Amino acid sequence: MRYAEFTPFDIVLLLQGLGVTVGLFLVTSLIGVFIGVLWGIVRFYRVPVLMQVITFVAEILKNSPVLVQLFLVFFGFPAFFHVNVTPVQAAIVTLSANTAAFVYVIAVSSIESIGRDQIEAARVFGLSRWQVLRHVIAPQAAAFSIGPLTALLVNQLQVTSLISVIGVLDLAKIGATLNLRTLKPFIVWTAVGILYYLAAKAVASLGAWAEKRLRAHSAFRGL
Repeated sequence: MRYAEFTPFDIVLLLQGLGVTVGLFLVTSLIGVFIGVLWGIVRFYRVPVLMQVITFVAEILKNSPVLVQLFLVFFGFPAFFHVNVTPVQAAIVTLSANTAAFVYVIAVSSIESIGRDQIEAARVFGLSRWQVLRHVIAPQAAAFSIGPLTALLVNQLQVTSLISVIGVLDLAKIGATLNLRTLKPFIVWTAVGILYYLAAKAVASLGAWAEKRLRAHSAFRGL
């Protein structure tokens, strides 16, 4: 049958799907890391009210299924608030928020691992809050957090496959389409799995390299 066989263009389709997956992963990871670290700083400085709100939101995001969050953003909020949300917009909002919740936990743990005596000593020497954060807290927290953060990002890369259910043409969606057309699930999903593996391996390798550099820099500075 004409449309039951693989064609060279299918490779292009898979690579396009991979590009969408990686692109959304990078965007949502950057947004999620920024928001999560910001939440961690708010928690460290114990900003009234805002700290309680952030903790509450993070708990909800951490302890509810990502698929439910995705459906709520794509179907629930638009129906309730009468707004239009595209599949890509829903994916970005959901994955960014979910990533931020877990980055928040990592950031809090990393910051709290730093001895209070170092912070107090820095304040005694006249450093401002911003200088303490930049020169004392940030370098050590980054060195402590890079390992857990890498593991989180590898997991979040896999989570991106869920966005295919709302119509985003990512790698998983392209795989499902090729599977329906060719009826050769073993070949299709093996190829999709290999591409996900290669992407995850790249993230893990980059994280290991960054961790090595940060720890070497921290050791050099005597941190």
